Amino acid sequence: MMQALNDACRPATYAFGDMVSAAQGVESDAIVLSGTLPMTLTPFDQLLGAARQEREPQRLLFVFVSAELPEDATEAERQRFEENAGGSLKPVLCVDKLPEELSDFAALREESERTGVAWDLLFAAALPGQAGITPNADEAEQPLKMMVSAIETGNVGRFLAFDRNGQTVDFY
Repeated sequence: MMQALNDACRPATYAFGDMVSAAQGVESDAIVLSGTLPMTLTPFDQLLGAARQEREPQRLLFVFVSAELPEDATEAERQRFEENAGGSLKPVLCVDKLPEELSDFAALREESERTGVAWDLLFAAALPGQAGITPNADEAEQPLKMMVSAIETGNVGRFLAFDRNGQTVDFY
């Protein structure tokens, strides 16, 4: 079930696919793919391929964010925002998916568009299984909450970031 997050960061439900809720409040330890995925950023479709080839099954975690300009922004911050180089990131949607549930980035983008919630960037991480058992959607809820919290506090370095075309985004 896809869910949007309102201003109070309480989920507002939308019924599409296997989207689940996210809320703030917990910090995350690293949630990353183990094994064969290199530490460098890769395009989204390569991420899907790498997740499918992992030794342990993976559940992918996605948090969609919108870029916003704070009301008290300085003129320099406003200029950076206009150049798509600044602003605050606000989580607006989240979902967990098995790699096999997505054919490519376009499929995920299309599903997100059905909610009517606008977003600018997508953060991705993975929850690895153990002993050949894939984490279920209930097990993904807490890590999604941790991702939302980390993004809200600006701790995005441990996640892969993608633009609306599935291309990686670097933060400096």
